[in-house]
Amino acid sequence: MSGDIGEGPAVVLVGPMGVGKTTVGQVLAERLGTTFRDTDTDIVATAGKEISEIFIDEGEPHFRELERQAVRTAVAGHRGVLALGGGAVLDEGTRALLAGLPVVFLEMGVAEAVKRTGLDAPRPLLAVNPRQRWRELMEQRRPLYTEVARAVVSTEDRTPEAVAEAVLDVLELKNA
Repeated sequence: MSGDIGEGPAVVLVGPMGVGKTTVGQVLAERLGTTFRDTDTDIVATAGKEISEIFIDEGEPHFRELERQAVRTAVAGHRGVLALGGGAVLDEGTRALLAGLPVVFLEMGVAEAVKRTGLDAPRPLLAVNPRQRWRELMEQRRPLYTEVARAVVSTEDRTPEAVAEAVLDVLELKNA
């Protein structure tokens, strides 16, 4: 599969922080013979600072605007595998932009999330009471992830390679 076939990204991964979008996305890109892009990485490059610093210095609304711009740019110009930040789906315009694209929601449970994100990781939205906050974020975001997703793939007790394989299966890209 070439990285420039079709309109829009070959695969778009959405889901909560720590679910493995970047790791799985890199495996998928390799399997599909295309490139990988992560909008969080784009935001850090544009802002010249880590996301946690953007939240502290400029606040969440500023970060969300940077995120909207990063997603628009990536969806318009990237034909490979694209991973979006956990909160990207909060924006109605972003959700509309994802309509019709091969979006996969990677999901996991709260115990797995806490294990993966850690209690001391630089995740500004999980700074206080991470378990409860993660549950609250998922209550808010799960309907949005499922709204934009063509398919849902669990990452629980699976290697990144097994998750990538499941994504290829569900999108029928196995023989691509």
